[in-house]
Amino acid sequence: MREVISTKDAPQAIGPYSQAIKANGFVFVSGQVAIDPANQQVVAGDVAAQTDRVLRNLSEILEAAGSGLGKVVRSTVFLKNMNDFAAMNAVYGKYFSSTPPARSTVEVARLPKDVLVEIDVMALA
Repeated sequence: MREVISTKDAPQAIGPYSQAIKANGFVFVSGQVAIDPANQQVVAGDVAAQTDRVLRNLSEILEAAGSGLGKVVRSTVFLKNMNDFAAMNAVYGKYFSSTPPARSTVEVARLPKDVLVEIDVMALA
């Protein structure tokens, strides 16, 4: 069984994809960027501010799926600039302070809407 997950408490998809898919006991959340769901605009600020918004967006989508950040088993962080790793990691660590998920972090040439960070996750349903 495959269920599309959607919430107005996170940015709406800006292409042909779902915010998340719930299937076989897992929730697969599409990459989220620092868009404020209230106005669909990228938040101002540095990578720390953008990481905070991204993680709040991920949390809202997971909650809509009946899951949560505490059930995340895997994440991928995409950074525009690896020099931002420490600042991103400090914010990320506040959201995943105990038993953090497995993670990969990579530097990419460009992200949607020219944001500084994008994160996707897989979680237990």
